[in-house]
Amino acid sequence: MSLRRRPRWAWLGWGVAVGVPLVFLAVFFAWPVVALVVQGFFADDGGGGRTLDLSGFAEVLSEPRTWRVVGQTLAQASAGTVLSVLLGLPGAYLLYRCRFPGRTFLRGLVTVPFVLPTVVVGVAFRNLFTPSGPLGWLGWEESFAGIVVALVFFNYSVVVRTVGGLWERLDPRAEQAARALGATPWRAFRTVTLPALGPAVASAASVVFLFCSTAFGVVLVLGGMRYGTIETEIWIRTTQFLDLRAAAVLSVLQLVVVVAALLVSARLRTRRERALQLTGERSGAHPLDLRSVRDALPAAVTAVVVGGLVVLPLAGLVLRSFRGPDGAWSLANYAALGTTGGRNALTVTVWEATANSLRIAAVATLIAVVVGGLVVLVVSRRPRSHGLRRAVGGLDAVFMLPLGVSAVTVGFGFLLTLDRPLGLDVDLRTSGLLVPIAQAVVAIPLVVRTMLPVLRAIDPRLREAAAVLGAPPGRVLASVDLALGARSLGLAVGFAFAVSLGEFGATSFLARPDAATLPVVIYRLVGQPGAENYGMALAASVVLAVLTATVMMVAERMRGDSGGGEF
Repeated sequence: MSLRRRPRWAWLGWGVAVGVPLVFLAVFFAWPVVALVVQGFFADDGGGGRTLDLSGFAEVLSEPRTWRVVGQTLAQASAGTVLSVLLGLPGAYLLYRCRFPGRTFLRGLVTVPFVLPTVVVGVAFRNLFTPSGPLGWLGWEESFAGIVVALVFFNYSVVVRTVGGLWERLDPRAEQAARALGATPWRAFRTVTLPALGPAVASAASVVFLFCSTAFGVVLVLGGMRYGTIETEIWIRTTQFLDLRAAAVLSVLQLVVVVAALLVSARLRTRRERALQLTGERSGAHPLDLRSVRDALPAAVTAVVVGGLVVLPLAGLVLRSFRGPDGAWSLANYAALGTTGGRNALTVTVWEATANSLRIAAVATLIAVVVGGLVVLVVSRRPRSHGLRRAVGGLDAVFMLPLGVSAVTVGFGFLLTLDRPLGLDVDLRTSGLLVPIAQAVVAIPLVVRTMLPVLRAIDPRLREAAAVLGAPPGRVLASVDLALGARSLGLAVGFAFAVSLGEFGATSFLARPDAATLPVVIYRLVGQPGAENYGMALAASVVLAVLTATVMMVAERMRGDSGGGEF
């Protein structure tokens, strides 16, 4: 009797684990996006109804501007991906194959750019590239090169963490054998180590290409009117011209790019995860030896990249924030954070907006971890049935879609659909839950990508042994999956919280003036005239950067040497 009941309860539990995330994604992602697309593809028929009208495709695709934007998107994404991979490989080696004091701090430091708000990064790099800035002599203000450098700033850590996570688990004996047979260090790396890292490198490259092709804030701030992407064009067509038909066509083009990148990433990631086994000993990192070319060269490249690409923009932002409206060194900008700015530019003070951001991010993180955790439990399984394996892979891909859809599209879709959702007598557009829900939609893919490699790397025989010893399914999950994935959970919480703190696209549509978040306040201050408001924006950007850096440092320390995570 008990043998027949246990599978029944187990299937019910897995049904809930699949159903809850799917319902959440359908209501708070698919429905708003589809509603916005429908608004663009259907025209009024004059009688109160709507008819299908696909003339927008021919109209938009015949415009030279469209293909210019598509070309710029692919060119910027390709250049950003190549540079991120080339610069990230030495960093992956240094931070995951070498052991030295401050390694944990440096890992957290290179991760901070990934979770910084795009508007903050745009301001920081614009400060560098202006004619009066430290790098003004390069002439990169509103240039292709400036945008690509900023994209590498964001995505450098993706390559470092994705490739490094596998590199620290490689068995060093194969490379040692090649060296013993007379191979030079470079030849051993090229013929033995690099092919083994191939799936991780390709997976990182596909994810970086996805992020670069959907970049928004950085391109908007640094590109000016000359350089745009599909993402910025969707925003312009939607918010400035209310041209929903053109925005819908561009959204479809963007979705094609996103789906292609996700399919490549999923296939390569599967190959990479099969190489990981948590049951064996991890290959230990060796002490850093700067007398050896093998360690000195990656250390030098990483020092230059971290110093010039990560530290310099942030340091320039910090230094500039200590210059008051009169140009003298002072704390005037920070003292003004308790006000509403010059000419009452804000409806709340920066400190009140900071409190709003922390509260909203906490709620968003809770939602993202619960929903993302359920997804991870399901897609980390390796069912024997071919059909179930395809279904699991499909579920994994579906929950990556929010990474590639414009947050502006999601936010605007919320306003179109959530006035009376599912016939309920409640207007969610005025609810305080709408902003954290939107932020959770953005954070869920990162939670999944952070936790999934660890759970997929668990040897299935551990679960089978626990079940044979009489442990019920819930006990197996707690003693095997949760125990081995605990530290990756801490890192996932850190990512979700930091990303929610800095989310701007959807929040700019949804946040009420009296509950504005810190990124929204910074954007408003940057757009207001006057040195006082701009100084406050710089100081507020520093506050937000410190918050996200602190969160990621704590998350990295909680992670320790447990591995896991693709970011």
